[in-house]
Amino acid sequence: MDIDNLVQMANRIGEFFESMPDQEEALDGIATHLKRYWEPRMRTLLLEHADRAGDSSGLSPLVAQAIHTRRASIVSAS
Repeated sequence: MDIDNLVQMANRIGEFFESMPDQEEALDGIATHLKRYWEPRMRTLLLEHADRAGDSSGLSPLVAQAIHTRRASIVSAS
């Protein structure tokens, strides 16, 4: 799986939720979307990339914040 494609897809999700006036709701929405619609290996690759690359991950600030603050819900089994 191509990490550049995953980053681009995650950023598109972030663009959709960016328009929400409530940032907490936007962060929850991003995390919920990743959990619900991405298969586990896609989520794992994205999280590993975010950890490894840090600020140079290519992720939008909102997506990076969602990954950082909602990580447990993104990787949870249920």
